[in-house]
Amino acid sequence: MNKLAAKYLRPSQIPTKACHGCGIGMIENWLLQAIDELGFDQDDVVFGTGIGCVGRQTFATWGGDNFGATHGRALAVATGLKLAQPDKKYLIVVGDGDAASIGTSHLIHAARRNLGVTVICEDNMGYESTGGQFSPTTPSGYVTNSSPYGMVEPPFDPCDVVKAAGATFVAETTATQWHQTVKIVKKALQNDGFSFVHVRFPCNENFGAYALGTRDTLKNLEWIYEHTQGRKADGSPADFTWETGIKHDASNSRPEFSKLLRDLNERVRADLAAKAAATTAKSSS
Repeated sequence: MNKLAAKYLRPSQIPTKACHGCGIGMIENWLLQAIDELGFDQDDVVFGTGIGCVGRQTFATWGGDNFGATHGRALAVATGLKLAQPDKKYLIVVGDGDAASIGTSHLIHAARRNLGVTVICEDNMGYESTGGQFSPTTPSGYVTNSSPYGMVEPPFDPCDVVKAAGATFVAETTATQWHQTVKIVKKALQNDGFSFVHVRFPCNENFGAYALGTRDTLKNLEWIYEHTQGRKADGSPADFTWETGIKHDASNSRPEFSKLLRDLNERVRADLAAKAAATTAKSSS
């Protein structure tokens, strides 16, 4: 067990339940590194998950307060928790199904409200926990369990959706960008508002097998690297390139949602108290 896992995770949940070569455990270790470098303890952070590969592998691993929500509803739960305990940092780890499909409405409105949470969307480009069906982030033309002749639909980038909705920090990385991901997650956690970090990673068992014809971890990571860099090992261009890095940074530029509600509550209470005092004074005169 490495020192970060020993410091932050529950021993009963180690080693990971993930398939061989899965990037989820690796990315979780990067999240721990960011948390550690910011000086946060277990009590400072609430860790939330959804359903699917990402939710199953990360649920209950965090040694502090954590929760697992139903599919697509992690941000609904996080909203209530942020209102009840606003001083905590909230790290919400979801997959592309949670963020880009069944949970998209919650994602949009959390971004619109500027809810003070950091969402890490770990995207393996398909519904891998149910057999490898395509998702809204599956690249066009790629074979999956439910697109045997190639993905017909165009994919979309959830970063574009949350930026348009009002997120104050938006970034994208891949499983071949360790140091960049740690730096970006640290910036995301320091934003008192809605932060979204999209991390693409390989699934050997399904996406690799169906789309790339291999379950070899290094070959699947090489495919991720090629589409991160925009070129193949032989120097020829990749069929597409992901735009990685910070896509939008307006950190701390507008009020966080739970603070707005607390301020409103105080104003309403003060107004009601003033009205009650005026009524009492009038009746006693």
